[in-house]
Amino acid sequence: MIEKTWPITEKLILNELHLTEQLYEQLTREADTLKQPPHTELINDIATHKKQLVMQLEQFNTQCGQILATEKLPNTQEGIKAYFQRAETAGLRAVESINNWAQIQFICADCRTLNEQNGAGIELLAYHTKRSLHIIKGKSPLSSTYGPDGTAQCDPFTHTLISV
Repeated sequence: MIEKTWPITEKLILNELHLTEQLYEQLTREADTLKQPPHTELINDIATHKKQLVMQLEQFNTQCGQILATEKLPNTQEGIKAYFQRAETAGLRAVESINNWAQIQFICADCRTLNEQNGAGIELLAYHTKRSLHIIKGKSPLSSTYGPDGTAQCDPFTHTLISV
C-alpha cells in the first residue's frame, strides 16, 4: 500500500517545506517591521499572508493524516517516523523526504519562537496605544472594568484632556 501513497507523500512534504519556508519569511518580515515605526497596513498585509499559509499548512496536516490513516498509523511524529521506516523497508528512496521532514520540523520550531516574540511585540504596542488613548481621554487606568469575556472595558464617563 505504501507504494501507492509514497509519491503523493513526497510531493506533499516538498510542498510543506516550501510553505514552511514562506511562513518563516513572513514572520521574519513581521519581526523587522515591528522594530520600525508602526506600519499598520504592512503588518495587516503580513498577517493576511500568514493566515493563508497557515490554512495551507493545516490542509497539508489533514492530507498527511489521511495518508497515515491508510497505513493505519497515528497522525503523530511517531506515526510519521513509522511511515518513513515502512518506506525504507519497502525499498523506496526516502532519504530526501526524511531530510525535508527534519528541515520542516526545524523551521517550525523557529517559526513558533518568532511568532511568540512577534505576538509579544504586538501586545506591547497595543498596550502603549491603549495607555496613550487613556491619557488623551483623561481616563485613569485604575477606572477600568472588565466585561463578561474578561476584556477591559472603557469607562463611559471620561472627558478629553486634549482637543486637536
